[in-house]
Amino acid sequence: MSQVPARVTLLGTGTSHGVPLIGCQCPTCSSTDQRDRRLRPSIYVDVPGCARILIDTSTDLRQQALTNGVTRIDAILFTHGHADHVMGFDEVRSFNRLQRAPIPVYASDVTWEDLKKTFHYVFRNDPGDGGGVPELVPHTIDGPFTVQGVRVVPIAVWHGRTPVLGFRFGNFAYLTDCNRIPDESMALLAGIDVLVIDALRFEPHTTHFTVDEAVEMTRRLSPRRAYLTHIGHEVHHATANAALPAGIELAYDGLALDVRADCAAGE
Repeated sequence: MSQVPARVTLLGTGTSHGVPLIGCQCPTCSSTDQRDRRLRPSIYVDVPGCARILIDTSTDLRQQALTNGVTRIDAILFTHGHADHVMGFDEVRSFNRLQRAPIPVYASDVTWEDLKKTFHYVFRNDPGDGGGVPELVPHTIDGPFTVQGVRVVPIAVWHGRTPVLGFRFGNFAYLTDCNRIPDESMALLAGIDVLVIDALRFEPHTTHFTVDEAVEMTRRLSPRRAYLTHIGHEVHHATANAALPAGIELAYDGLALDVRADCAAGE
């Protein structure tokens, strides 16, 4: 397995409400800077010649796919079952139609339980549905795995009391919705070059890193570059970004990152 060029597109970098919030006129919500317009969190990992992988089917998946030209998904990975990360699941039907095939979906046991409750109609195997439901091939995440040759390392983190999975691809790691990273997961993140990490706001929160906490965690992990995501409307992009240390930036919707993924395809 060798490291190959890959591109990560941040489809959504906002919190569960999105930004702007409905009815809010704060400086961020009324900003004309497009970087202050944040859809719900999701990323797209494109490893040319290997696989194109979607992480989470956010509430805004249809809009994100149209905006960023996403027309193929070789696999879907779920971080956890909260609404802002799964409520676009029904949009998988469009990719089934385009690809004329079911799509492999990877999630933890806990997340599969949530998906089966929320999207019960997908799993009841009722012939009367007439093909109007997402078609998938389910896989349970219980350790590192490969998607069409691309190695994926799940990273267990905590979102308050909720277990969440981050993911590592080669020199890149994505850690959304977390406020604690256990020691065993810190070891799995050793040597990363590019990090995307949760940073909800400046004030303390019970289930998310603050901006300052995310900066401190980034210093511990020592990537070459880091980007803060899952950002609330309390954070104005231009103002907050200017105050961040060198090598750490606020992410924004549509940001594309060149990274390197581990892939065995073609070897």
